[in-house]
Amino acid sequence: MIFLKEHLQKKHYDWAIKLNHSTENNEPDRRSFNPLNGYQVLFIINHFGKSIGRLTVTDGLQIEELITTQLPFETKSELSVFNWLRGIYLYYSN
Repeated sequence: MIFLKEHLQKKHYDWAIKLNHSTENNEPDRRSFNPLNGYQVLFIINHFGKSIGRLTVTDGLQIEELITTQLPFETKSELSVFNWLRGIYLYYSN
């Protein structure tokens, strides 16, 4: 499943600056992460769901809530956000 803009619960996102991941590099990288950029939030949610092999609307909303309320301030890049989410997932899945 692909998590879409319509699935997002929060309405504070900026949609003016589109995320530009090429087809060759569709992975989180060192590009700075803006938790207010809706395209980046969708990208991280979908990539994380793909990496764990499943994604439901409920999963996506939980990831959105984590990013909105618990993302550490020092988490600056897409890669660091992805790794932070992976750590949370591993912690709670055990």
